[in-house]
Amino acid sequence: MRYARTRSGDMFLSSTAVVMAEVVKFITCLILVLSEEGSFPKFIDSLHSQIIKQPVDTLKVCVPSLLYTIQNNLLYVSASNLDAATYQVTYQLKILTTAFFAVVILKRSLRNTQWGALILLIIGVVLVQLAQNSETALPSGIEQNHLLGFSAALSACFLSGFAGIYFEKILKDSNKSVWIRNIQLSFLSLPFGLMTCFINDGGMLRKQGFFFGYDLFVYYLVVLQAGGGLIVAMVVKYADNILKGFATSLAIIISCIASIYLFDFKLTVQFSLGAFLVICSIFMYGYQPKSSFVDTHSLSNKV
Repeated sequence: MRYARTRSGDMFLSSTAVVMAEVVKFITCLILVLSEEGSFPKFIDSLHSQIIKQPVDTLKVCVPSLLYTIQNNLLYVSASNLDAATYQVTYQLKILTTAFFAVVILKRSLRNTQWGALILLIIGVVLVQLAQNSETALPSGIEQNHLLGFSAALSACFLSGFAGIYFEKILKDSNKSVWIRNIQLSFLSLPFGLMTCFINDGGMLRKQGFFFGYDLFVYYLVVLQAGGGLIVAMVVKYADNILKGFATSLAIIISCIASIYLFDFKLTVQFSLGAFLVICSIFMYGYQPKSSFVDTHSLSNKV
């Protein structure tokens, strides 16, 4: 995402990339459900009985669909204005917002170690943000605004937390599979995504077209965004919190290393300390009994 938004050349509209990612997720989930059902007639019957014949249940997914659409557009804004490593660390604040909404909405209680992990998370993100305070020009010609990038990431975290808890409640209140729910989610996200395209970029769409600026790398990015969310859903379903913590921590480390070589990112002691605290907080928060709070945001995604 960072490279796609900072390279030189014609710049694609991020709102169209969000829509295309939902299209890819929708088609992928349809294929997965078809594979589970084993035959096309059973596949059609499953969609008809679980989605079409239950319109009220399907419409419940409208809330997270709208929130995730806005969130994914905000993440592109954040990636355009924050280097990849800072973006990756900052976005872990979704753990804090998800915990907040779990306590407020679902009336869950957190263990003392989890509260300590959230405090470490905040300290780590603050250190990372304070280590990056400059505005630089990008090869794409877009001026990088650190405050805008952080605000977009923080807003995305709040939307992610609320939508994740809402989506979890929907999942637990029914016996529908994760893939069926994702079909509903992606299908309902499409009209919201298209509205976002025309509201934010209507003039550009009419002038340059929906796929302006698209090349093989942008198509790769779309598939990566769509597939990444579905893969994370499988990780949450089949792996435990420790493995998930390792995956997230490794993602932060890889982002830092890649940023150094691809974007001339300057790794400072303050940034390293902040990233280390964030990684520690992820493990502290995830190390819990099975009956304790589990972050299920990734079940839906995006994102």
